[in-house]
Amino acid sequence: MSVKINTATFSGIEGISITVEIDISMGLPTFNIVGLADTSVKESKERVRAAIINSGFEFPINRITINLAPADIKKDGSLFDLPIAIGILAASKQIYSEDIDKYLFIGELSLSGEIRKIRGALPIIIEGLKNDIKNFIIPTNNRVECSIVKNSCIYPFDNLKQVISFLENEDMLPITINYSNEQENNNSKFDFEDVIGQESSKRAIEVAAAGGHNILLWGPPGSGKSMLASRIPSILPELDYEEALEVTKIYSVSGNLKEEGLAKYRPFRNPHHTSSNISLIGGGRNLAPGEISLSHNGVLFLDEMLEFKKSVLEVLRQPLEDKIVKISRANGNISYPANFMLVGATNPCPCGFYASNTKVCTCTDHEKKLYLSKLSGPLLDRIDIFSFVTSLKYEEFNKKTKSEPSVSIKERIVKAREIQKSRYKNDKLCCNSQMTGNQIDKYCKLDSQSNKLLKVVYTKYNLSNRAYNRLLKLSRTIADLDGREDIQYSDVIEAIQYRKFINENIV
Repeated sequence: MSVKINTATFSGIEGISITVEIDISMGLPTFNIVGLADTSVKESKERVRAAIINSGFEFPINRITINLAPADIKKDGSLFDLPIAIGILAASKQIYSEDIDKYLFIGELSLSGEIRKIRGALPIIIEGLKNDIKNFIIPTNNRVECSIVKNSCIYPFDNLKQVISFLENEDMLPITINYSNEQENNNSKFDFEDVIGQESSKRAIEVAAAGGHNILLWGPPGSGKSMLASRIPSILPELDYEEALEVTKIYSVSGNLKEEGLAKYRPFRNPHHTSSNISLIGGGRNLAPGEISLSHNGVLFLDEMLEFKKSVLEVLRQPLEDKIVKISRANGNISYPANFMLVGATNPCPCGFYASNTKVCTCTDHEKKLYLSKLSGPLLDRIDIFSFVTSLKYEEFNKKTKSEPSVSIKERIVKAREIQKSRYKNDKLCCNSQMTGNQIDKYCKLDSQSNKLLKVVYTKYNLSNRAYNRLLKLSRTIADLDGREDIQYSDVIEAIQYRKFINENIV
């Protein structure tokens, strides 16, 4: 007798529907799994055998063939354990359920029959809904993650016995967890009101957060670069449902999802400067997402940016432009979203005190040039804002007055983002940094005075087309922060100031 069980797997952050076909026939006792199954899937034979026997059922002493269809898609992971076990019991007529085809099963089995948590459950639920399957039998530890998907009926279980009892009696209602957009005003333990001085850098960060622009903070050690960057999450707008679902899917397939289910806050990733290409971009044996995908819809903070290997920094170039990373390896090809805001912090030279007002730089011109060469021209082109963080004088440092709190800065940023969201409602964009050439021409119109200024800057400093477009995007964001529909001359001047890097060069 042949039985079909619905299940699914995932590739990247997208689910793939899989049908488990079980055939039990007369012949020498064998247990074969076909359909391009990985080693982790083939090892499920012993787990399934022990789980069925230890749950009080009989394992058929016949010729058992399991086919994972479609057969041309590679399958890996332990999530097929539960559907295989249910299929064997149904094919051997040890359980009876007329509606077994209306359910989708996922879960790893222990030898005792317990159902263990799996990774990638969220994209599987979404894929099931696309294929008109609304009922999902899952591990209990995946219940919060899976129940955030609207219109899904989630049935969580602890062990194989409970699943079989439910299939025969259907004596349980699906769980429901309602998602709410109401979140805490500030999820960060850091606040900008604790930052003394640094008004120009705080303004640069505000502009960057309002338009989703990449920013590089540079200055002497101890001036407050990391302190400023760590407070950026406190001024970012909350995730909406679609953005939160995207973030949660990435964390689900990577195995980093926490118990609270749907992501509530924008990610803030801070990898160490010894990170490798693969840890940053993604890949490895399982083609797992890297730091740039884990920071999707959030912030990727590279502290001590020039201490990263140059080859590691260079892999950021394509994702910064395309907002997606394509990983190609011998064992497959996968695409992950990578729409993140890059925040870098670095010293201006090896000793750290070039352009400092506190100590004298001891580096030679060659040492400085060699140090800064890790930031190539194409990578600098993709950074919108450069902000110098100066060391504070004693009088400034000893001030007792509080600075502007994060909640006030966040209000302005949220208003600017709402303006952008309304502007781009037909373009499927979220913020100014995502504008392409057509949108720049449409939404970044300049008056004659601003055009003349940009012409002088473009010619004098030999700007690339990309750098020129980023100046226009910055000008658009500055105007949005002030609630202006048209870009003014003052907006363009401020945008040009943000493009100044070491030696006051416009980049």
